[in-house]
Amino acid sequence: MDFALTPEQEDFRRMVRSWVEKECPKDVALELEKQEFQYPHDLFKKMADAGFHAIGVAEEYGGAGGTEVDQVLLIRELSRSLGGQAWIWGINAFAGAKSVGYYGTPEQKARFLPEIAAGTKKFAIAVTEPGGGTDLLGAMKTTAKKVDGGWVINGQKIWSTQAHVADYLLLLARSDKNVQKKTHGTTLFLVPTNSEGLETRQIPKLGMKNVGSCEVFLDDVFVPDDLVLGEPGKAWYMLLATLNNERIIMSALALGILDGVIEEALRYLKEREAFGKPLGQFQTLQHYIADMVIAQKSAELLVHNAAWKQSQGMDCGLEANMAKIVASEGACTAADRGIQMFGGMGYSLETQMQRYWRDARLYRIGPIANEMARNSIAEMVGLPRSF
Repeated sequence: MDFALTPEQEDFRRMVRSWVEKECPKDVALELEKQEFQYPHDLFKKMADAGFHAIGVAEEYGGAGGTEVDQVLLIRELSRSLGGQAWIWGINAFAGAKSVGYYGTPEQKARFLPEIAAGTKKFAIAVTEPGGGTDLLGAMKTTAKKVDGGWVINGQKIWSTQAHVADYLLLLARSDKNVQKKTHGTTLFLVPTNSEGLETRQIPKLGMKNVGSCEVFLDDVFVPDDLVLGEPGKAWYMLLATLNNERIIMSALALGILDGVIEEALRYLKEREAFGKPLGQFQTLQHYIADMVIAQKSAELLVHNAAWKQSQGMDCGLEANMAKIVASEGACTAADRGIQMFGGMGYSLETQMQRYWRDARLYRIGPIANEMARNSIAEMVGLPRSF
């Protein structure tokens, strides 16, 4: 069994790392993230100029090709420096490129994929509602009513990342209430954010302060038929591939944060002295580092396995959930230990470690709470459904 990256993948990884060191090193990322509610448009454009938004888009639509494994390599290197700000690439990759590439009609692919690849259009996902997080379908009150030439959507969404700057929302709505199962009767729409009746509000957050997460309000928003994505009424079953891709990409982002934490911790332990010897000579701190590296390698294997399975068209729900849990908890624990290693300076907003900690804390909650991911894993291996 070969666990090595191909020479082309190694070259790609090195190229991305070199780009990161030049365009958005950690000190730049730290200052960018402080600019609350100021979306990093320049950074998004730099990613476009580097061709990163084209990764995962078929070449026939102006993309660079590439698989989910390439996506993982990219966002891991981005988040090593950027932390959660790397999500401005990730959200476009799964809400835009992956979703349109999977479910779009030939006309929709020809219309949207070249713009996604070029970085001239931004996408956001609008699925979660205020009444429930993981219970998407049970809490869903957003409705889509069929009218001549299209649909009229009413409702509210929450935690829609970059909705305030996006051109389109990948939005899930209930289009048929007369169904026996709540997984039936839902439809996906590509909703233009300049639609009459659509408004957004940014939510203040603990981390990723400049990457807006929004409430979205929809009041009689008209969406034409040609912006329905996939078959009406069957959105939930289509959306699973998108949600798995979201978990894989976010797992890789958390893994990149873990990489950054280890780098910062090792640098500090080698430079700092106490009681006449380097901090790195103290066994307790060595054990902290060892645990971080164990978590890093465990997450790496799971993330790459999940990405590879999805790239082969295989069911990857189990692997995506496992990768999400291990990577997010590894990053969170490592960043918390890193703050402890830094002592008083760990509590300072001038360090990278606190930024990593604030960003990593999200990934135990979203895009699915780790507790619910564990419930899903238990069900997948044959135990009764617990929710």
